[in-house]
Amino acid sequence: MVRDTISRRDFLKISFGTPAALALGEPPEAMAHAQPLRPTPACADDAEPTPRQTAGPFFKPDSPGRTSLLEPGIRGTKIVLTGLVLSTDCKPVARALVDFWHADDRGDYDNAGYKLRGHQLTDDHGRYRLETIVPGLYPGRTRHFHVRVQAPSRPVLTTQLYFPGEPQNQRDFIFNQELVMKLQDAADGKVATFDFALDLTGRGRSRRG
Repeated sequence: MVRDTISRRDFLKISFGTPAALALGEPPEAMAHAQPLRPTPACADDAEPTPRQTAGPFFKPDSPGRTSLLEPGIRGTKIVLTGLVLSTDCKPVARALVDFWHADDRGDYDNAGYKLRGHQLTDDHGRYRLETIVPGLYPGRTRHFHVRVQAPSRPVLTTQLYFPGEPQNQRDFIFNQELVMKLQDAADGKVATFDFALDLTGRGRSRRG
């Protein structure tokens, strides 16, 4: 009997529909009752973990636990980012810590407080959902989110997520095409998806974008 397998890249394309449903505001519990979850397909043997990147100078520990970074007075285009945290063999990672921080619409970071900073834990199916704004540009960098992802009792993956079609992408010295989100327009802003793959074996090779 021939067993069908797909690459992690193909799996991320298939999984686009499920996280995008979260962007419509449906809580994970409602989604579980609305439709059965598809079995997670096997990955190809050459699946690799999400590339690591520098945290940059603006990371702050102890961010608040929240899934929405929107606050009164926040300006900018709303964006909802959803996705999965998976192992490199495509198994969902429940209770993974996902910590986001990014610049405001003018390209400034809040280093005094915790504006546009927050962390959350993935649900039992490895899903996360972030509500925030599209970050602005600042000299030397393209548009991006910073993120740290950590499976329970495992090392931290620090990386960055990028926007497709940005003119500054090719001029940014650490830009990595593998870290580009899928992006779509929505009625009240934008929706994006990105699935993280973590090496939970300890044998993966470290790569920098």
